[in-house]
Amino acid sequence: MGDRRIIHLVDDEESIRKAASFALKTAGYDVIAYTSGVEFLRTAKSAEVGCVILDVRMPEMDGLQVQTTMAARGINMPVIVLTGHGDVSVAVQAMKGGAIDFLEKPFEKAALLEAVRRAFARLDDVDLRALELSEAEVRVAALTPREQEVLEGLANGLPNKTIAYDLGCSSRTVEVHRASLMAKLEVRNLSEALRIAFAAGFGRKT
Repeated sequence: MGDRRIIHLVDDEESIRKAASFALKTAGYDVIAYTSGVEFLRTAKSAEVGCVILDVRMPEMDGLQVQTTMAARGINMPVIVLTGHGDVSVAVQAMKGGAIDFLEKPFEKAALLEAVRRAFARLDDVDLRALELSEAEVRVAALTPREQEVLEGLANGLPNKTIAYDLGCSSRTVEVHRASLMAKLEVRNLSEALRIAFAAGFGRKT
């Protein structure tokens, strides 16, 4: 990677494009904005390599479809997914597809910049995946077996009620385990927990 840090921002909402562009540009990044996934994909193959920020809910083609198309076309750029309608299943789809992070609108500037930093670290260091695996395994090892089972359920996109049914316990018990595992993993939200889970090899069920 050179000194120039390109971010391809794909979102159909003008207010989000303006807010995110301003936050990223003031942090030193070069931002190219697109109003749709279709517009981005027209030039993505020949575009300068960088980080791609994708909105999920867009007309014509949603962010997950854009992510899948990128993979099919061999466009190997790290992806950060944005959505105003986040849920477990969408987070799982995005992160199983290789997304660096999953951020809900309205996003915090610090969270966005941290996700972007990780995205460029992934581009800069080919050994980063091995490091992430090692760190994730250490964190997951601190969980109890039941907490690991709950994390596995989350990584497979299951809601608390389904996890509770599978484990033969109450939804409240699952909520307690979920809160405990997030504290032990030292994460603030589901996307951070899922990133660690996938790095450690969880969520491989189809």
